[in-house]
Parts: sequence; structure tokens; C-alpha cells
Amino acid sequence: MTVIEAYLGELRTRLDGPASAKRDLLREARDGLNDAADAYRDGGWSEHEAQRRAVADFGPVHLIARDYQAELGMHSGTRTLWKLILGVPMMQLAWEFARKWTFGDWSQLSTPTPGWYKYVAQFTHGSVFIVPMLGVIALLCMRWLSRRMDGARLVRTAGVLIGEAVGLNLLSVALLVIATGFIDASRLFLSVPCGILMVLWVVLSVRLALLARRSWRSCATIVA
Repeated sequence: MTVIEAYLGELRTRLDGPASAKRDLLREARDGLNDAADAYRDGGWSEHEAQRRAVADFGPVHLIARDYQAELGMHSGTRTLWKLILGVPMMQLAWEFARKWTFGDWSQLSTPTPGWYKYVAQFTHGSVFIVPMLGVIALLCMRWLSRRMDGARLVRTAGVLIGEAVGLNLLSVALLVIATGFIDASRLFLSVPCGILMVLWVVLSVRLALLARRSWRSCATIVA
């Protein structure tokens, strides 16, 4: 194994994030290292020495990994926020459309609705608008802070913002599902399309929570 490939292999093991973004960063590093090695070879150095000097100029692997991990964390966090901003309201709108199209008005429910349930429904419906707003605020904050913070601090801050938005969404969906199931589980499946969309909504919320956890794990990797 060449010196450059050994360096890139160690760098690869230190990075955690989306495969495509990780691959692009490693390709960028390889191109830079190869260009530097070519310059040293043209200066008369042997192949091994040229690669060794190129790696030394590039920087210690733990420092480069720290910077690259911050970039991966930002990339992962941005993707999560866009899924949150677009996915949550789209799921709500799709479910409401399916309910009106396949079931009809709420007055057709066969069981009475307790007064406390209205507060749960209001909280969930409010969250559908608040969560995307939090996502937009988080994106704007990340853009603003990117010019004022180093990569590691920025990713840690972004992880907190993402966690708050994703946590609120997961809480609202969980409360709705639990409360509805307590009153009448059949309300979760007013129709086949509504049932499918409800399951997809839960899956999306859990997926967003897992993506947020990945962003947080990226923070821990940077700190380590």
C-alpha cells in the first residue's frame, strides 16, 4: 500500500457521515495529495519520498479528520432539516386530503371525542407549522453562524437546533398516536389511504430522529 493510500485509509476510518459526501471528501483529498506528490516527483524526489512529503504537507490525519467531520456533520444536518421542512407539512396535507376524500367530515365518527383530546389535536396541528419554522430558523442560524464559528462548534450548535425541531415533531406524532389509540384505535385508520399515510408519518418521524442522532454522533466524533 502506498503512503497516500495508507493515509486515506486512516482518514476514512475516522469519518462518519453520508456515504456520498464522505466519498467526495476523500476524492478531493486524494486529488490534492496526488497533485502535491507529482510536484515533488517533478522536483527529483523518489516516489516514496514524494508521497511522504505530500502527506506531511497535507496535515496530521487527526486534524484533517476533524475538519472533514465538521463538514460531514453540516451536510448531514442540512439534509435532515430539508426533509423536516418539506416532509412534515406534506404528510399532514396528504393525510387531511385523504381523510376528506375517503372518509369525510369528523362528524361521522362513531365514538365521542373527549374535551382533552382537542388540546392534543391542536398541539399536533400547531407542531406541523412550528416544526418547519424551526427548521428554517435552524438553517438560517447555521448559515449565519458559519461565518462566525469554527466547524466543530457550528456542528455542535446545529445538532442542538436539529434535535429540538425533530424532537418536537416526534413528540407531537407520538402524543397523537397514543391519545387516538386510547380513545378509539380505529381513528388511526379511517380509511386505507389514511392508515398508510399515518404509518408513513410515523416512519418519517422516526427516520428524522435517527438522522438527528447521526448528526449528534458526528458532534461526538469531532469532540473525540
